[in-house]
Amino acid sequence: MVHLGALPGTPLNKLSVSDIARVAIEEAILYQEAGLDAILLENMHDIPYLNKQVGPEITSATSSICTLVKQKINLPLGLQVLAGANKEALAIAHACDFEFIRAEGFVFAHVADEGLMESCAGELLRYRKSIGADRIKILTDIKKKHSSHAITADVSLEESVKAAEFFLSDGAIITGNSTGEAVEPKDLAGLKSNTSLPIIIGSGIDDKNISEYWLQADIFIVGSHFKVNGNWKNSVDPKRVSAFMKNVKKLRT
Repeated sequence: MVHLGALPGTPLNKLSVSDIARVAIEEAILYQEAGLDAILLENMHDIPYLNKQVGPEITSATSSICTLVKQKINLPLGLQVLAGANKEALAIAHACDFEFIRAEGFVFAHVADEGLMESCAGELLRYRKSIGADRIKILTDIKKKHSSHAITADVSLEESVKAAEFFLSDGAIITGNSTGEAVEPKDLAGLKSNTSLPIIIGSGIDDKNISEYWLQADIFIVGSHFKVNGNWKNSVDPKRVSAFMKNVKKLRT
């Protein structure tokens, strides 16, 4: 995960679009050279987030940054636009020749930091078809972190994954309760055997617990652990990346 610097118009913005792009490219190159398999960009620093929409200044700035990253990186690239701005993410990914997006609120509804977030699968997949972007995979958060799921308390994680598969998701992302927090192993029990979707762990993976989760998921999204002191707000620590990938190489053999 490459956390883009705060974009123009957001409260924490300090850098120009070109400077934000430069930092993103530096981090992406570091990850590519370390042997990671794909890179996902996200506007994490744009707090507080809007609910399922962003302004044209975010869409245009992100498009510019993604274009520059694409020129330097040979790995598959993905994009998430917070919070739940999935159509904007899909449009940018299509224009910039990215391979996938991460989408919130795909099935069912939940109460997020930003307010009520309703399901978007029908609208989003019709939009993907309408702009000719079928090649772009949509990886979907299931009972996402930083959210209350009381309104779907009677729907299990397993049933939510089944619903996402039925609604044509390309991958199910499972997270802990917040950024950097590990997934409860018991929550993953049986998921892989009950769906054909790739199971993706979307938070809390580090070089110490990767072996514990290795056989329970197909994909691991790592962000916070690669940063100085494990804090997502900090810059990338090459030593942490190297140590993590050393463990991954052992697990792969």
